[in-house]
Amino acid sequence: MGKVLLVCVGGAVGSGFRYLVATWAAESLGPGFPRGTLIVNVVGSFLIAVIMEASLRTMSVSATLRLFLTTGIMGGFTTYSSFNYETTRLLEDGSIGLALLNLGVTVVGCLGAGFLGLVSIRLLLNLAAIVASR
Repeated sequence: MGKVLLVCVGGAVGSGFRYLVATWAAESLGPGFPRGTLIVNVVGSFLIAVIMEASLRTMSVSATLRLFLTTGIMGGFTTYSSFNYETTRLLEDGSIGLALLNLGVTVVGCLGAGFLGLVSIRLLLNLAAIVASR
Protein backbone atom coordinates (compact mmCIF):
# COMPACT_ATOMS: atom_id res chain seq x y z
CA MET A 1 0.00 0.00 0.00
CA GLY A 2 2.94 2.35 0.57
CA LYS A 3 3.82 2.56 -3.11
CA VAL A 4 0.22 3.28 -4.08
CA LEU A 5 0.12 6.09 -1.53
CA LEU A 6 3.36 7.55 -2.93
CA VAL A 7 1.91 7.54 -6.44
CA CYS A 8 -1.33 9.12 -5.22
CA VAL A 9 0.46 11.88 -3.29
CA GLY A 10 2.81 12.50 -6.22
CA GLY A 11 -0.15 12.59 -8.60
CA ALA A 12 -1.85 15.20 -6.43
CA VAL A 13 1.30 17.34 -6.44
CA GLY A 14 1.71 16.99 -10.21
CA SER A 15 -1.95 17.76 -10.85
CA GLY A 16 -1.70 20.88 -8.71
CA PHE A 17 1.31 22.07 -10.68
CA ARG A 18 -0.50 21.28 -13.95
CA TYR A 19 -3.45 23.40 -12.84
CA LEU A 20 -1.14 26.30 -11.93
CA VAL A 21 0.68 26.14 -15.27
CA ALA A 22 -2.57 25.86 -17.26
CA THR A 23 -4.11 28.80 -15.38
CA TRP A 24 -1.00 30.91 -15.81
CA ALA A 25 -0.78 30.08 -19.53
CA ALA A 26 -4.44 30.93 -20.19
CA GLU A 27 -4.19 34.22 -18.30
CA SER A 28 -0.78 35.25 -19.62
CA LEU A 29 -0.74 33.83 -23.14
CA GLY A 30 -4.45 33.69 -23.97
CA PRO A 31 -7.03 30.92 -24.11
CA GLY A 32 -7.24 30.46 -27.90
CA PHE A 33 -4.65 27.67 -28.05
CA PRO A 34 -4.01 25.01 -25.37
CA ARG A 35 -0.58 26.33 -24.43
CA GLY A 36 -0.80 25.15 -20.82
CA THR A 37 -1.26 21.52 -21.84
CA LEU A 38 1.52 21.84 -24.39
CA ILE A 39 3.86 23.33 -21.78
CA VAL A 40 3.22 20.64 -19.16
CA ASN A 41 3.56 17.82 -21.69
CA VAL A 42 6.83 19.13 -23.14
CA VAL A 43 8.34 19.98 -19.74
CA GLY A 44 7.11 16.67 -18.34
CA SER A 45 8.65 14.76 -21.24
CA PHE A 46 11.99 16.44 -20.55
CA LEU A 47 11.83 15.86 -16.79
CA ILE A 48 10.75 12.23 -16.95
CA ALA A 49 13.64 11.48 -19.31
CA VAL A 50 16.08 13.21 -16.93
CA ILE A 51 14.70 11.43 -13.86
CA MET A 52 14.63 7.99 -15.46
CA GLU A 53 18.07 8.25 -17.04
CA ALA A 54 19.67 9.66 -13.88
CA SER A 55 18.09 7.03 -11.68
CA LEU A 56 18.93 4.11 -13.95
CA ARG A 57 22.51 5.21 -14.68
CA THR A 58 23.61 6.38 -11.25
CA MET A 59 21.44 4.55 -8.75
CA SER A 60 21.33 7.89 -6.87
CA VAL A 61 17.54 7.86 -7.09
CA SER A 62 15.92 4.94 -5.32
CA ALA A 63 13.22 2.91 -7.05
CA THR A 64 10.69 4.30 -4.57
CA LEU A 65 11.68 7.92 -5.23
CA ARG A 66 11.67 7.23 -8.98
CA LEU A 67 8.13 5.84 -8.68
CA PHE A 68 7.02 8.94 -6.74
CA LEU A 69 8.62 11.36 -9.21
CA THR A 70 7.72 9.66 -12.50
CA THR A 71 4.47 7.75 -12.06
CA GLY A 72 3.27 10.10 -9.33
CA ILE A 73 4.31 13.69 -9.98
CA MET A 74 5.03 13.49 -13.72
CA GLY A 75 1.95 11.29 -14.23
CA GLY A 76 -0.21 13.94 -12.58
CA PHE A 77 1.62 16.82 -14.25
CA THR A 78 1.43 15.62 -17.86
CA THR A 79 -1.87 14.92 -19.51
CA TYR A 80 -2.70 13.06 -22.67
CA SER A 81 -6.41 13.25 -21.95
CA SER A 82 -6.43 17.06 -21.94
CA PHE A 83 -4.35 17.13 -25.10
CA ASN A 84 -6.83 14.76 -26.75
CA TYR A 85 -9.89 16.73 -25.63
CA GLU A 86 -8.46 20.12 -26.59
CA THR A 87 -7.38 18.90 -30.03
CA THR A 88 -10.82 17.34 -30.59
CA ARG A 89 -12.50 20.62 -29.54
CA LEU A 90 -10.35 22.56 -32.00
CA LEU A 91 -11.42 20.17 -34.76
CA GLU A 92 -15.10 20.43 -33.77
CA ASP A 93 -14.82 24.23 -33.75
CA GLY A 94 -13.51 24.11 -37.32
CA SER A 95 -9.99 25.17 -36.32
CA ILE A 96 -8.34 22.42 -38.30
CA GLY A 97 -5.09 24.33 -38.68
CA LEU A 98 -4.80 24.92 -34.93
CA ALA A 99 -5.70 21.29 -34.23
CA LEU A 100 -2.98 20.06 -36.59
CA LEU A 101 -0.53 22.57 -35.13
CA ASN A 102 -1.32 21.31 -31.61
CA LEU A 103 -0.90 17.71 -32.74
CA GLY A 104 2.41 18.35 -34.50
CA VAL A 105 3.94 20.63 -31.89
CA THR A 106 2.95 18.29 -29.06
CA VAL A 107 4.28 15.12 -30.68
CA VAL A 108 7.49 16.68 -32.01
CA GLY A 109 7.95 18.88 -28.94
CA CYS A 110 7.50 16.03 -26.46
CA LEU A 111 9.78 13.68 -28.38
CA GLY A 112 12.36 16.43 -28.75
CA ALA A 113 12.13 17.36 -25.07
CA GLY A 114 12.52 13.72 -24.05
CA PHE A 115 15.58 13.35 -26.27
CA LEU A 116 17.02 16.62 -24.96
CA GLY A 117 16.46 15.39 -21.40
CA LEU A 118 18.37 12.16 -22.12
CA VAL A 119 21.25 13.97 -23.79
CA SER A 120 21.41 16.63 -21.06
CA ILE A 121 21.54 14.20 -18.15
CA ARG A 122 24.04 11.97 -19.92
CA LEU A 123 26.34 14.94 -20.50
CA LEU A 124 25.98 16.06 -16.88
CA LEU A 125 26.65 12.57 -15.56
CA ASN A 126 29.70 12.18 -17.80
CA LEU A 127 31.00 15.57 -16.68
CA ALA A 128 30.42 14.65 -13.03
CA ALA A 129 32.32 11.39 -13.55
CA ILE A 130 35.25 13.26 -15.11
CA VAL A 131 35.35 15.80 -12.27
CA ALA A 132 35.05 13.05 -9.66
CA SER A 133 37.93 11.07 -11.18
CA ARG A 134 40.38 13.97 -10.82
